[in-house]
Amino acid sequence: MEKAAAPAKPGKQPRSVRVVLLALMIAMLLAMLDNMIVGTAMPTIVGELGGLEHLSWVVTAYTLATAASTPIWGKLGDLYGRKGVFLTSIVVFLIGSVLSGMAQDMGQLIGFRAIQGLGAGGLMVGVMAIIGDLIPPRERGKYQGMMAGVMALAMIGGPLVGGTITDHLGWRWSFYINLPLGAVALIMITAVLHLAPKDRSKVKVDYLGAALLTVGITSIVLVTTWGGTEYAWSSALIMELIALGVVALIGFVVVQMKTAEPIMPLHIFRSRNFTMMSLIGFLTGFVMFGATLFLPLYQQAVQGASATNSGLLLLPMLLAMMVVSLIAGRVTTSTGKYKIFPIMGGALMVVGLYLMSTMDVSTTRLTSGIYMAVLGAGMGFLMQITMLVAQNSVEMKDMGVASSSTTLFRTLGSSFGVALMGALFNSRVQDEMVSRAGGKASSLASAQLDAKSLAKLPDVMREAYQHAVAAGTHASFTLGAAIGLVAFVAAWFVKEIPLRGAAPTADGKAAAAPLPLVE
Repeated sequence: MEKAAAPAKPGKQPRSVRVVLLALMIAMLLAMLDNMIVGTAMPTIVGELGGLEHLSWVVTAYTLATAASTPIWGKLGDLYGRKGVFLTSIVVFLIGSVLSGMAQDMGQLIGFRAIQGLGAGGLMVGVMAIIGDLIPPRERGKYQGMMAGVMALAMIGGPLVGGTITDHLGWRWSFYINLPLGAVALIMITAVLHLAPKDRSKVKVDYLGAALLTVGITSIVLVTTWGGTEYAWSSALIMELIALGVVALIGFVVVQMKTAEPIMPLHIFRSRNFTMMSLIGFLTGFVMFGATLFLPLYQQAVQGASATNSGLLLLPMLLAMMVVSLIAGRVTTSTGKYKIFPIMGGALMVVGLYLMSTMDVSTTRLTSGIYMAVLGAGMGFLMQITMLVAQNSVEMKDMGVASSSTTLFRTLGSSFGVALMGALFNSRVQDEMVSRAGGKASSLASAQLDAKSLAKLPDVMREAYQHAVAAGTHASFTLGAAIGLVAFVAAWFVKEIPLRGAAPTADGKAAAAPLPLVE
């Protein structure tokens, strides 16, 4: 029988809530680990299934489905209840994983990855929204380090686990590995988490808004994925996609203003803090995913590091992110103050990106590691605080859409970051190669050479390529520093609004915040 959880002691949550948090972290690990593992297995997958020309769609289909479904999962959780919708997203993700592992050709794999992406869109949103229901904002900060730790574990362990699984069990197990993790999360959440039921008598799903938002997001992601790579930025297809995206998003805004139960209620953007956190989340995603893409490339091509250790190369950045996020969370919980953290995060992010833009062929691994730690510290102040403040800026009934909107903006930021920083990087590499190697530059595929391949090149060609990659890194991180500066400025507009729940009472003790129904 369900019963309300007893008031928790100050600073301590009931055991059942901690068990649910563990299950949520496993689900979060599922969402973040998958792409890291699959990325390592892709060369083997292409070798068996063929279809090299469609390789990018294995990632694009997953990303598109994730981005397009994210706000829909969030709204469904608000309407129908968080638990059932979250469990459904896990099941969809696991079905997509099984089907992907059984794929017999590249076309099937792309389709099944889209199914997997649909489920993944609900994983992160579900985790954040359920935490928003379980833990009052004042207490939520202490769990930031846990979430940052899961992120670091995924980024460091993903490539290593992916390589080991592919080498010893076969690439299909890079998808099947999701099943035991997902099963544990399903069992734990089903057994322990019992949230108050929703009143579904007046529920109406905004299907038109969902369709328009899906079309708009799909167009944006395709533009950032294809622009400057598959198609020229000025090509007819890219222009058509931009026009389609703009029209769909304008239509979406109009529908949201008129419908009774909008997918993304526009009134949440009336809160200055929510709007600023959405912007900062977009900019942080832009910088973070651009950095994680180009840093291993720089260290492999310029500093001669092994590709198999690509996850470990990011360790200084990820450890700094985890430690700083933990400290910021603890301070937020004890003081209730948070405005200083986005400001410090923006400042450190700008400094870290500027320092990394100065890296060249003579920069040592120690020096680049210090620069990465500065950037990681900046992102540690920003990654979880954006979600915390965004959730604190809306009513409880909008917790799902607030979580999904913040996640969506960060996802879109990462798409723009990878696309724009990648286009700038490749352009700079090509120009530098032509300048240094002349006609021989065409014999090298830009950004495709690892340390072992580079060692086989003539000295002149190898040095030309290393200088070209360093120049591309400089250009992309200079752009990142400019983007970080915008985030720093936006942080100053955040208002210090008291966090809900668990505030000190007159007798100096922490008030017990109302928790959801937990068995």
